[in-house]
Amino acid sequence: PEDTAASRLRLSGLCFLLQILTIILFAVFVRYSPESSSGPCSQQPNCSWKHQDSGFQHPRFRDGHLQVLLGFGLLLAFLGRYGPGSVAISILVVAFAIQWAVLIQGFLYFFLNGKIWVGAQSMVSADFCTAAILISSGAVLGKVNPVQMLLLTLLGVTLFALNEYILLSLMGISDSGGSLTVHTFGAYFGLMVSRVLHQLHTDKREEQQDTGHQPDVFAVVGTICLWIFWPSFTSATTVRNHAEPWAVLNTYFSLAASTLAAFVLSPVLQEESTLRMVQIQDATLAGIAMMGTAGEMLVTPFGALIAGFLSGLIPPLGFRFLTPILHSKLKIQDACGIHNVHGLPGILGALLGTLLTALATADAYGGRLELVFPLVAQGSRTATGQAFYQLCALPVTLLLATLGGCLTG
Repeated sequence: PEDTAASRLRLSGLCFLLQILTIILFAVFVRYSPESSSGPCSQQPNCSWKHQDSGFQHPRFRDGHLQVLLGFGLLLAFLGRYGPGSVAISILVVAFAIQWAVLIQGFLYFFLNGKIWVGAQSMVSADFCTAAILISSGAVLGKVNPVQMLLLTLLGVTLFALNEYILLSLMGISDSGGSLTVHTFGAYFGLMVSRVLHQLHTDKREEQQDTGHQPDVFAVVGTICLWIFWPSFTSATTVRNHAEPWAVLNTYFSLAASTLAAFVLSPVLQEESTLRMVQIQDATLAGIAMMGTAGEMLVTPFGALIAGFLSGLIPPLGFRFLTPILHSKLKIQDACGIHNVHGLPGILGALLGTLLTALATADAYGGRLELVFPLVAQGSRTATGQAFYQLCALPVTLLLATLGGCLTG
């Protein structure tokens, strides 16, 4: 994008306006949540803070926050030409998305007596939202300037919060690690924006695969951050005081299996003998997206390995066979391949969650049933009924993401 004085001023002006706007809204609405009471929090289905003492909140928030900034910020950096620039843009997106998400999610979840009560849960929720927007921005990287990226964030955060509210509060589904809300929504929202913005220039990823080693260094750091922090990110909304952290274990096994899957397929599909770091990174992310919904369910350890392995096969196959079709037939340019890495694994993760929900029994889950499927535990829904809702959540998310993406584009 042209770097004229006008566009620089536009960016400066928009950042100023948005910041002033959020300051005013914060001044009017946002207050600290009272430490002891679980008041506004109890309206939110994923609200686990009321089960814990405050010592638990911060390490988990820290992991999630590091994850969003390091894991995703560096994911966008492997595109050689945009390396450092894309990291700067993603930090701009994070900085604005967090403020806007606290407001929008606050109005939906933490709003009581005309005020938004913010606490540790608000921070975790805002980070989840930011992760979805960073995924979306992966589709349009290099095609939009920072001003457009800010507008994408403004609309994206609003739609994300709306989708999350419909799914978690109104439909009462279980999606702790965000297969649906974060990965599927983020991917298809970004892809639709990219489709609307389509211009006939060559496919970015091919052009920039071999731009020296600097991008791969970023990818290495990004991948390692994913490995370290993601298991606790998926469980940021779930692990209760005494229950074993199934979400952490399942994500951990899924990561390991998906990485092996990359080494199974990539040597066969590629001429190179050594794997590029970016491919390992893609497989890692796919394993994570797959476990988003099912993470806290009874996947069983071997089930987590199978699910992870299958998800790790998606990115190499997708890049080889599906991306060229999307590009030539549907004119969707996907700068970072988010469809293969977040979109398809996210959909599969949602389907896996549906299957496991249908199989859920009180015997297998014990006291956990109330934490994972509160409505089933209370008897207001059967396991099959809950599974039906989990399934319906998928078209709802896809519809909101695609319509919202068209509008935003």
